[in-house]
Order: sequence, then structure tokens, then C-alpha cells
Amino acid sequence: MIASLSGLTTEFVATKINYGAVLPMLVVFGAAMIGVLVEAFAPRAVRYGAQVGVALVGLVAAFMAVVLAVGHQGSTLAGAVVIDGPALFLQGTILALSVLSVLAMAERFDGIGADAFTAQGAAAPGSPQESAAVRAGATTTEVFPLTMFAIGGMLLFPAAGDLLTMFVALEVLSLPLYILSGLASRRRLLSQEASLKYFLLGAFSSAFFLFGAALLFGYSGSMDLGVIAKAIGTQSGMDGLLVPGVLLVLVGLLFKIGAVPFHSWTPDVYQGAPTPVTGFMAACTKVAAFGAILRFVYVGVGDSRWDWAPALWAVAILTMVVGAVLSITQTDVKRLLAYSSIAHAGFVLTGLLAFDRVGVSSVMFYVVAYGFSTIAAFAIVSLVRDGGSEATHLSQWAGLGRTHPIVAGAFAFLLLAFAGIPLTSGFTAKFAVFSAAIGHGATPLAVVGVLASAIAAFVYVRVIVLMYFTESGGDSVRVVPPSILTSAAVTIGVAMTLVLGVVPAPLLDLASRSALFLR
Repeated sequence: MIASLSGLTTEFVATKINYGAVLPMLVVFGAAMIGVLVEAFAPRAVRYGAQVGVALVGLVAAFMAVVLAVGHQGSTLAGAVVIDGPALFLQGTILALSVLSVLAMAERFDGIGADAFTAQGAAAPGSPQESAAVRAGATTTEVFPLTMFAIGGMLLFPAAGDLLTMFVALEVLSLPLYILSGLASRRRLLSQEASLKYFLLGAFSSAFFLFGAALLFGYSGSMDLGVIAKAIGTQSGMDGLLVPGVLLVLVGLLFKIGAVPFHSWTPDVYQGAPTPVTGFMAACTKVAAFGAILRFVYVGVGDSRWDWAPALWAVAILTMVVGAVLSITQTDVKRLLAYSSIAHAGFVLTGLLAFDRVGVSSVMFYVVAYGFSTIAAFAIVSLVRDGGSEATHLSQWAGLGRTHPIVAGAFAFLLLAFAGIPLTSGFTAKFAVFSAAIGHGATPLAVVGVLASAIAAFVYVRVIVLMYFTESGGDSVRVVPPSILTSAAVTIGVAMTLVLGVVPAPLLDLASRSALFLR
């Protein structure tokens, strides 16, 4: 197309799109749109089954598309999307973990609907409208297309080639999560408070990200990560914009992983959100966010790391220490796992700060191992009930090992993985990130990480002792028999936790081969 204005002629060239490279995202967004149509037009009686089916088929098809996209590596959409080894590895991880998350979200108890979610999200807690929706057997099946939209944003996040695309992905994955966090069927006010906190703090973090992106644009003249990287060391007069821009962008990204001091939302949101959504956020959001951090740090601003890396060191140390120490004081199992999640974010940052290909592979392995264990752990939490509500207070878990040995055994094994005990994926993952740090000049971080792991191990062992060596406080706590959906999510999560601890070499090799970014 040729356009003429005031005698000037400009030629517009259509952007070339490698559809094979972006096919996984197209499949997920397509499934999300189909879910919207199902929600709008399908009869209520078939809506639940249709939504679950569309979500699972879409995720499996997208995973197959990721496998096929290996032959389509490169940048597309004018450099806005970069499909390389880390992007494909993390996209496959997100999709695999999302399948387990959707299975957990689809659990129905007592035949009355998706028990984790309120019957009508728009109704005020305790209102006649909410009671009428419960009596009518309504279910919040829109959680499935919302989840698919969030997954689509997560797939784009680690593949973003410029800061503008990264911001769009950040918002696409975040907005559905804000809604999902407020849809818990029990303790509705707490759930809505969690949603509001997440939204407000998320808006602030997005503002920091945009401000940082604007500063980097002023520094380099481009939002493209490759152009920013080339501009480092060659600019004059604008050098003062570089470090503040990097730090502000990192604030927006570190918020998504719950790093200290940007972690204040994590315990409240993890506690208030529906438990399957909590597991989904804890696992999949971390994978996507660490992928974005890796790309920003290694591709965009790595050459200037001597200027801002000390700040990231401080964040990693604070994250490990605060997450481990504050987990000791928790009496709610979901808040305990939230602070555990914060500590694990610090452990992953330790591997990232190696600034080497080994560090990239260790981070990617860690998020896989942590993701499977986390989704299984939160799925188990959703099964332990006291009456009609989840039994999340630690005192309610006393004696669970005697009354429900299989569930307690699975949960205890996952806690040992979080602690980093050998023959679990947690041990292999921590060994990978700490060895990467030690091998590339970040030994102090590894030492702090080992000490924080020892503190956190005390917390996990205390819960195990509570389940197996403490008398039960009453007979009201029970484990709800799960359907095949939650059983599959827990079984796969526990099995992967064991397999990645006993035979981690195949995944470690795959992560190592996939650890090279395209610039």
C-alpha cells in the first residue's frame, strides 16, 4: 500500500506471520472464545461438561502445537514474538500444568456443581440472589474460558520480543486472575477482598512496568529487547535512564512472582482465592513470569547487569529469608504454602542470577518441578473438609495421617519435596539452582538459600508431625472422596515429583538444550 501526504510517500509493508510459531497461542485463545460462546448459548444442563471438554481439548491441542513449533523457531510479527528454546520449553510447561489445574477446577462435590466456586459471582455474599442461584443449581462455568484467556497471556509472556508485547501479555494473564480470585464459594467476603487487593496492587505494578518501559524507550529509542541490548554502552546523554528503567520494569515482573518486597498480596490472595485457582496461580503464573524475567534480563539488559544486579541480589536474599521465616508463624495451610511460594521464588532467582546458560536451564527445571508439586498440594487442600468448608487451619489437620493415610502420605511427600529432601524433585531443583549460582560467582546467594531451606524444612516437618504424631481434635474433619479429575491431578503431580527426583536427567538435558535465547 502506498500513502501520500504533503508530497511525502510512505510504503507500508504487511507484517509476515509465522503461523506455525504462534499456533499454540492461537489454539488457546480460540478455545477461550469457543468457551465464551458455550457460556452464552449452551443450555445450562450441558454447559459444565462442554466447558471442561473445550478447555482440556484446547490445552492438549496447544501442547501438540508446541511440539510442532520446534521446527518454526525464530521471531515473527515484526519481532514482537520470539519463539526459541526457552519460550517453547516454558510454553509446554505452562500447558502441561494448566491441564492439571483445569482438572482440579472441574471437581464437583455432592453433585451440586463446581464446589470451589460460587454459584453466582455477581451476587453479593449472603444475598437472596445468591441463595436463589444455589437453589437453582447454577454453576460458575465461566471460570474455564477465563482460565483459558489467562493461559493465552501466559504463553505470550515468555515469548515477548519487546516491552509493549510483554505488557499486553502481562495484562491478558492478570485480568482473568483478578476475577477468578474473587469467586470462592466459601468465605466470599475474604475472597472478594483478595480479588480487590490483587487488582489494586497489580495495577500499581503495571504502572511501574510501563514507567520503566518508557524510560528504556527514551534511552534506546525502541521497545525491542534486541535494540535495547545493542544500545547499552553506545548511548550518550541518556545513560541516566537505563538503570531506573530496568529496575522499574523488574518491579512489575517481580510482583508476579511474589518476590519481597512486592509480596504483600500473595498470602491474602492465596488464602482468599478458590483453592484450585490458588494452585493455578502459584504454578503457572510463576512459570510465565520467570520466563519473562529471563528474557528481559538475558536478552535485553544483561550487558548492564553490573549496575542493577546488586539490587536483584538483595531482592533474592530478602525473598528467601522472609518467605522461610514468616512461614513459621502461619496457622493456615494456604497461607503457609503462600509463604513457601515466596521462598521458592527466591530460590529460583538464585539460579537466574548466575547469568549463564546453566542458570537458565536450572530455572526452567525448577519451575517445572515446583509447578507439579504445588498443583497437587493445593488439590489435596481442597479435599480436606470440616463440614461444608475447607479445613485450612493447621489444627484441623491433626491426626489426618491416621484417619486418611493415603491423602496425608501424598501431602507429606509433597512437603518433603518443598523442603528439598533427596529422591524428590525439590532436591534436584534446589541442587540445580544452587550449583549454578556457586559456579558463576553467586556463592553467597546459595549459602543463604541453604539456610533458608533449613528453616523452611522445619515448617514442613512440623506439619508432618502434626498429621502423624498428634491426636485428632475431633471427628468432623474428613477427606471428601475425589472424582477421577482431582485424583488424576494429584496422582500426576505426586508421580512427577517422584520421577523428577529419581530420574531427573531427561528433563535436565531437555532444559539444557532449550536454554539458548534468540536475540
